Amino acid sequence: MRVLGIESSCDETAAAVVEDGRRVLSSVVFSQERLHRPFQGIVPEIASRAQLEQIGPVVRRALAGAFPAWDRTAKRTAPPIDAIAVTVGPGLVGSLLVGKMTAEALGWAWNKPTVGVNHLEGHLFANLLLDRSLRPPFLGLVVSGGHTDLILVEDFGRYRVLGRTRDDAAGESFDKVAKLLGLGYPGGPAIDRLARRGDPASIPFPRPHLASSWDFSFSGLKTAVLYYLEKAGYGRGRFPDRRIAADVCASFQSAVTDVLVAKTVRAARKYRADQVVVGGGVSANSRLRSEFSKAGGKWGLKIHLPSLRLCTDNAAMIASAGHYRLKAGAGKGPLNIDPSLPVSDWAGPKAG
Repeated sequence: MRVLGIESSCDETAAAVVEDGRRVLSSVVFSQERLHRPFQGIVPEIASRAQLEQIGPVVRRALAGAFPAWDRTAKRTAPPIDAIAVTVGPGLVGSLLVGKMTAEALGWAWNKPTVGVNHLEGHLFANLLLDRSLRPPFLGLVVSGGHTDLILVEDFGRYRVLGRTRDDAAGESFDKVAKLLGLGYPGGPAIDRLARRGDPASIPFPRPHLASSWDFSFSGLKTAVLYYLEKAGYGRGRFPDRRIAADVCASFQSAVTDVLVAKTVRAARKYRADQVVVGGGVSANSRLRSEFSKAGGKWGLKIHLPSLRLCTDNAAMIASAGHYRLKAGAGKGPLNIDPSLPVSDWAGPKAG
């Protein structure tokens, strides 16, 4: 089965063609990073307008990359795909609408079924594109700018959400701390780069473990960084030099990764999951990847980390998730977007 995936949940416009849920035939991503950098964050109106401008060219490039012969000869014939999968939530409502309407229009024109996919489910499925032997059950951690979710994946389409962020997601806290340090946007990569020159043990920032819950909370940690900078005389737009900023970045990053890794490993051991799947933009963080690899060796867990190109939003992961929904006969009917769409079951015990 060849599935055209479309992803437009936030500030990336992406399309990809994936065969049998595992083999990527093409993947195209247009990033809006330069558009939002002057505002130090994502502006929804700018995001949706850029989605509208880019969705057509991006889809055409993805189809041309997967089917060069069809692209050279096609006029009004449908491309050799079997279905279309599109992100329907969570995300920005304007951006989601662009993807939904594009998928519906193409499905109608080409007489192909369309299926809606949860964006977080896509991040869980990204690792399936790298390891063909990977399949549930496994414990999943989705960690991105807007989400920090711990999910027990019992089977394809069978999920148990163990914990979520109560306030700032991990990626959001990276962006806010980067802003406090004057490092620009996006903050995650900037902190990761500068942290390599700092001492992660130099500042004892708190570790918000929330021991009685599987939830996460990083708002207090971000505030601890703010108070540290103000006490050191760097409040109100005054930024520390690179040496001090490097120590702050390293110590802050260490606190975030310690919590993410410790809580995930604890959940894996409690629920007897010997596989851990990590996805989302923050999974590109070098310290997080290193600490998960160490923890996997220490506790006998197989840790699955996506390639860097599959960490951030992309349509290949949406096409993969869509494949399994279609295979199970799920997702038929009209597409309905939901900016706050929760992860929920769509299949029975024998799905997949």
